[in-house]
Amino acid sequence: MSQTVREIVERSKRASRALAKVSAESRNEVLRTIAKLLEANVADILNVNREDIAEASKLVNKGEMPSVTVNRLRLSEQKISEMASSVRAVADLPDPIGRVVERTELDTNLILDRVTCPLGVLAVIFEARPDAVTQISALALKSGNAAVLKAGKEVERTASLLVETIHCGLRKCLLTEDAVNLVAGREAVDALLGMWDLVDLVIPRGPKQLVEFVQSATRIPVLGHAEGICHVYVDEAADPEMALAIIDDAKTDYPAACNAAETVLVNDAIAASFLPELAERMQSRGVRLRGCEKTRAILWSHKVDAVPDGEWHKEYGDLILAVRVVSDIDDAIDHMHRFGSGHTETIVTADQTTAERFLREVDAAGVYHNASTRFADGYRYGFGAEVGVSTSKLHARGPVGLAGLTTYKYVLRGQGQIVRDYHGENARAFRHARLPV
Repeated sequence: MSQTVREIVERSKRASRALAKVSAESRNEVLRTIAKLLEANVADILNVNREDIAEASKLVNKGEMPSVTVNRLRLSEQKISEMASSVRAVADLPDPIGRVVERTELDTNLILDRVTCPLGVLAVIFEARPDAVTQISALALKSGNAAVLKAGKEVERTASLLVETIHCGLRKCLLTEDAVNLVAGREAVDALLGMWDLVDLVIPRGPKQLVEFVQSATRIPVLGHAEGICHVYVDEAADPEMALAIIDDAKTDYPAACNAAETVLVNDAIAASFLPELAERMQSRGVRLRGCEKTRAILWSHKVDAVPDGEWHKEYGDLILAVRVVSDIDDAIDHMHRFGSGHTETIVTADQTTAERFLREVDAAGVYHNASTRFADGYRYGFGAEVGVSTSKLHARGPVGLAGLTTYKYVLRGQGQIVRDYHGENARAFRHARLPV
């Protein structure tokens, strides 16, 4: 199996070099063609997706798979329409390849450019996320990268048909199918992670266990986040109705998403008045509450389970919300830094000074004021789509779109200059003048 996977990745490597030479117009054309094919194949895609859901549901009934996995796996006509729209949105974005981002005149007629270029081959390992196929493939094609996809067993049927659809679009536009490949089987993961000579970036999309395994099992750079533990801090100067609306959206819009809120922190000064309103709102939305001792005391007439001190870092991915009363903004920030994952944090307050302090001091990929954590998304950021969310501080952070799939190279144009002329007794001096690009 390893040899077979290696042959596929070798073809992907060749495809990445060919794709890097394809014009922006041709790359955009194939994306628009893929979008049309997705819309034309809705019935077939839904039929295959139902087969995946049926198999996954059996595992849920046996207790071998969490129910949230089925929610992530499920497609609908609207979801496929959104997938097609996302692919078109990527096509409409500016070309990220070949941009001169910096130009320096080292000396007369010796010009140094920093130019954007593709990474090469992306290995993407994901579970129960069929839309990851189209998002990542679209971004890879637009940025001149080849993608090797490894889907979880629970989504293999859907992923296979989506990749076939993408291959059809590539063929129609006379581009190599190897620009997007799909590999199967558990052993394919180990094989991919060992191909540091062929794969340029690994992107895991899945639960904490998957991401941590990938991060520990490869020499290849890894882009991703292990957990999405997002907080909403309700300040003493918050508008209660705004806070309730933001928490409702952050928790219930899509509880399985990594940008869903898992914990609400409430300033002690307003806890007695705000928490009963929050409990009523969450109860009406089917959300189960967990809380600190003070939260449970205030909400004595509601069912609120206790949160042990060591469990404030838990990512529920479900209609469950942890609530803690904090003394002030310092306490809230300390809690986020202790238990958060560096994904997305938000403050609700009418106090601009407090808000600016929060935005400045909280260390996370996304820090928001008076907005739902659910905005942490590549499509909503205007990236067209995303390959994932990174909590790393190197290369790419937050929702990763086209810019995160490019690197750069230095291009130097001269007229016979040699380094020897720039040292010694009669050395020429460097100008190092910044030029417009």
